[in-house]
Amino acid sequence: MNKTYHKIIDSPVGKLLLVARDKGLSSVIWDREEREKPGIEDNNNPILLETEQQLNEYFGKKRQTFSLPLDFEGTAFQKKVWEALLTIPFGETRTYGDIARQIGNPQAVRAVGGAANKNPICIIAPCHRVIGATGNLVGFGGGLSNKTLLLEIERPQAQLSLWD
Repeated sequence: MNKTYHKIIDSPVGKLLLVARDKGLSSVIWDREEREKPGIEDNNNPILLETEQQLNEYFGKKRQTFSLPLDFEGTAFQKKVWEALLTIPFGETRTYGDIARQIGNPQAVRAVGGAANKNPICIIAPCHRVIGATGNLVGFGGGLSNKTLLLEIERPQAQLSLWD
């Protein structure tokens, strides 16, 4: 039986609801409204504790990649899009068109946007790194201010020179 566990953490982008099943992390959700939490609250679940630690390291600019077991639940197309999100390097962005081409379906730009919007594991599957074709920040479940903050965390830091 695949049980579900959850934990709420504080972060620089607000409260996040972490959800895991026995196989891995299944959701990182913006916890803005009161809603029924899935499964059993478990502040000691090893997957949730590891997720919290890695997210804290990411927010503290000490981690650029996540190494967590993920348990995506969605359609085959959605999973293909979410897997493609995982390949976007830290500090880089891609357009919805780039992702559509990457998954071999260049005409599916709108569908890619829809799948990215339904990404259940935000931040870790970095839908915040997907931008509009014009380079503008567009649609983000966590709000554009949080998208901006996440991209700012990932922006390369200016190197100081001893000779300046």
